[in-house]
Amino acid sequence: MRVVIAEDNALLREGLVLLLTSAGHDVVAVAGSGPEVVPALVEHRPDVAVLDVRMPPAFRDEGLRAALEARERLPGLPVLVLSQYVEETYAGELLAGGTSGIGYLLKDRVGRVDEFLDALERVAAGGTALDPEVVAELLTRRKDSPIDSLTPREREVLGLMAEGHDNTTIARTLVVTERAVHKHIGNVFLKLRLPPSDSGHRRVLAVLAHLAHAPRV
Repeated sequence: MRVVIAEDNALLREGLVLLLTSAGHDVVAVAGSGPEVVPALVEHRPDVAVLDVRMPPAFRDEGLRAALEARERLPGLPVLVLSQYVEETYAGELLAGGTSGIGYLLKDRVGRVDEFLDALERVAAGGTALDPEVVAELLTRRKDSPIDSLTPREREVLGLMAEGHDNTTIARTLVVTERAVHKHIGNVFLKLRLPPSDSGHRRVLAVLAHLAHAPRV
């Protein structure tokens, strides 16, 4: 898998390069500031980009802006965004631009190597990978939302769905049967007034679209 990394922290950047190359991936370019990101992505057209949200020169949202611009110029470019903290506004803006091939993880997640690599590969394949803490923010900071009608178990299932997990993983995580997961998912879609969908990526997209556009407190 060909990867472009955009991260201003040299230590973390080199750590990512080492981690990805050790896992058999090819890091084709690195960028240390916002203005370097889009040219590198357009030139190399990687299988996936790993981008920090805040980069020089202003350390605001240069990485996110670069991700959005790159996806406009290279439709479908898979992007995994890293952030130091949960920044719901950035997550919502990223999701609003289309949720296929999108990931948003906290930097702490990089230290959990297997989880990080799994998320990266899921995003590169066109799937979704949202950090559990980001999903928690999307689930709780809503007002007058049908989410309030979900049972605790249904909220757990919805959260895992939004993170991008399939039925098998959800069942294993919650220690229930896949049949029970399927039933909970049906209830979630019914209560959120979402159209029925197959078990797969379109289901995740529907859930994320609902979370991204629901009113916030």
